[in-house]
Amino acid sequence: MIPATLHQLKVFETVARLGSFTRAAEELLITQPTVSSQVKQLTKAIGLPLFEQIGKSLYLTDAGQELQITCQEIFEKLNNFEIKIADLKGTKQGQLNLAVITTAKYFVPRLLGSFCQNYPGIDVALKVTNHQEIQERMQMNKDDLYVVSNPHQDMDLTSKPFLNNPLVVVAKKDHPLASKRNIDIKELNDQPFIMREQGSGTRDAIANLLAQHNISVKVKLELGSNEAIKQAISGGLGISVLSEHCLISEGISGELTILDFQHFPIKRRWFVSHLAGKKLSVIAETFLNYLLEESPKMTFPQSSILGQLAR
Repeated sequence: MIPATLHQLKVFETVARLGSFTRAAEELLITQPTVSSQVKQLTKAIGLPLFEQIGKSLYLTDAGQELQITCQEIFEKLNNFEIKIADLKGTKQGQLNLAVITTAKYFVPRLLGSFCQNYPGIDVALKVTNHQEIQERMQMNKDDLYVVSNPHQDMDLTSKPFLNNPLVVVAKKDHPLASKRNIDIKELNDQPFIMREQGSGTRDAIANLLAQHNISVKVKLELGSNEAIKQAISGGLGISVLSEHCLISEGISGELTILDFQHFPIKRRWFVSHLAGKKLSVIAETFLNYLLEESPKMTFPQSSILGQLAR
């Protein structure tokens, strides 16, 4: 057996994950010479180089890549062991690593709030980001679960729908179409439009619907956040399509309204996903079950503008 300590493996895994001795030292709260020493001892024990330095960049060798995979498996098993021991003692404690796309930030904290009240021993690390980084995090197996609106088809994922995600046309309150009902979708032709960035799930859904009806909009602006789009609409730069969840915070005095277009809202769903081959920890399994069971019962505070079309 290779005479390596858990501490050496942890130091190596951190350097491999971060690609830097300095950043690894910062995360582990030890000195850089200590990091270098531990990696050097581990390299000597294995008998093959684990890293190679090219310019200022640090790369894993073949042996390093194999060891990184082994380390991830070891620490995942140890983490699951600790969680299961806590579960056997009648408690659930540990950390849940959750990554969600930006629009999910409007409702996931509400779900997490009630979950954490039920399981106060669980700490949650929540990462809010875009679809591209979510995919990168999936490929690196950085998180337990992912909340997405459009699970990646080119990855081997297990995905389950849990909540509706309707997309609606949003405009400034004084927009000429604001007082109309059942607006022909052809009225979108040549409308100044604010679009999400390339790669956005919302953008893809809009593009598909417009293509089906041979509609061409004037994209005046591309923005990477829903809040920025709402501000641009308020500034009179155009209309856009957003998830209803983005509008929960809009009050009576808000500047936005929903336009009653045919073929809207676009019916979509939120999904919770994880890598198909991943063995979920007790905590991740607990949250997954909670999400699937409790989210249909959740009621969200309705924006004043969400009730306009119902009246």
